[in-house]
Amino acid sequence: MIHTSRKSGKKTNSDKAKPAVMDNTHSDKVTEASFWEKVKSSASAAGHEAIYNALILYYTARAKDTPIWCKTVIAGALGYFISLIDTIPDLTPVLGYTDDVAVMIAAIGALAAHITPEIKQKAKQRSDKLFQK
Repeated sequence: MIHTSRKSGKKTNSDKAKPAVMDNTHSDKVTEASFWEKVKSSASAAGHEAIYNALILYYTARAKDTPIWCKTVIAGALGYFISLIDTIPDLTPVLGYTDDVAVMIAAIGALAAHITPEIKQKAKQRSDKLFQK
């Protein structure tokens, strides 16, 4: 995508921008730390499926061959999962994480061609470990 900067009036290529989830900058570490904190703190309430889906997205974002547009979709889906602002609050019994799961499933559907069997296996192993299966 080509956008015009408001400050300089010059055209910039926004496809080169990396989502915060993927950069190795200091601000990324906060985002990654927030992701792992959310996974650990919400595992029992969110359930195995939600955590498994979050891990699929996380590992897909970390894969070197994943295109930028996929990483952007993933950043949005995981950002929604981490966010305290939800359509259905996460503390709501039974329904709390259904919107998070729906957003993650939609993201997985959009970028399914970029999710490798290795990524699925790694996500399964990590989610099983978290749930001690």
